[in-house]
Amino acid sequence: MSKTELLDAVESKSLKKNLPHFEVGDTVDVSCRIKEGNKERVQIFSGVVISRKGRGINEYFTVRRIVDNEGVERIFPINSPNIIDVKAIRSGQRRKAKLYYLRQRTGKAVKLSQRHSEHTAVQSE
Repeated sequence: MSKTELLDAVESKSLKKNLPHFEVGDTVDVSCRIKEGNKERVQIFSGVVISRKGRGINEYFTVRRIVDNEGVERIFPINSPNIIDVKAIRSGQRRKAKLYYLRQRTGKAVKLSQRHSEHTAVQSE
């Protein structure tokens, strides 16, 4: 057994089985578990996915939204136990793998045009 096969076998136990399908450019709602003292609650962070990086246990994605005319970005590990659910609300049309250029844009220029395909129609039903 090679080194990578051994690592993949160990990692596979920690991977989530039912990952939702979303891509860069999609508007998503990320439900994450927040611990405050001895209390737990679920908070929803909604925004546009501007990047996805890594693979396996190290895969994560960055979500950006605008709050009070200030850009807020948050990085979520996909396989984290604190991430309860990721729901794709709207799929955006894009031509790049990373949408870092959205950081310089303000107002309506931040909004991506909607992608129309059979895949998005099936998800919304």
